[in-house]
Amino acid sequence: MKTAIDTYAAQQQHMQSQLAVSYIPAVKAMAHRMKERLPSSIEAGDLISIGTEELIKLAKRYNADINDNFWGFAKKRVHGAMLDFLRSLDTVSRGDRRLIKEVEKIIISYFGENNEEPSDEYLAEVMNEDIVKIQRARYAGDVYSLMSLDDQLQVFGHENTESIVMHDEVIERVTEILSSMGERDQLIIQLYFYEELNLKEISEILDITESRISQIIKSITRKIREKVG
Repeated sequence: MKTAIDTYAAQQQHMQSQLAVSYIPAVKAMAHRMKERLPSSIEAGDLISIGTEELIKLAKRYNADINDNFWGFAKKRVHGAMLDFLRSLDTVSRGDRRLIKEVEKIIISYFGENNEEPSDEYLAEVMNEDIVKIQRARYAGDVYSLMSLDDQLQVFGHENTESIVMHDEVIERVTEILSSMGERDQLIIQLYFYEELNLKEISEILDITESRISQIIKSITRKIREKVG
């Protein structure tokens, strides 16, 4: 026979489940929007799964007396869980960050001459590196370069007081760097990072191939990271 406590617990569990389910479409929308900026090897389904799992945990912790809007309480945390998942995919050690930069430089140079990206085999031969290391470095570079600037700061940085204080200063410095670049590059960055258009949409507006736009974005974000430090 169920006690009053058992009944209350069952009701609470049902309400939490319903709360989580009602916001799954918002999680899916967030995942698909993030997926537009990531390599094809990353599945939107994985992001949705991670986001949904976090949503369920948050529904159990949610207190309507403290936070009057559940999605307002959960949105940043769900987004953070997806970023943590992307961070976990980075199998390149900090000691190999140099390799990522070198790979990006060669890709950009090759693309400028041939209007296409080089193969992993070409990069491995030119750099005299193991092809698996090249693939990992290339993958990590693509993940970070095509994420939003704010997300890049979160992935590369750490959630501590110093990084939070520096955040606005870094954004201001990024704005200064962008203002010194060419008009086309500024427009592409504006459309991609601030207007949040995807590569296909920008391609249609500027009549430039998606691969070329991707290369421009990678090149600019690499320059920004070098100058910002």
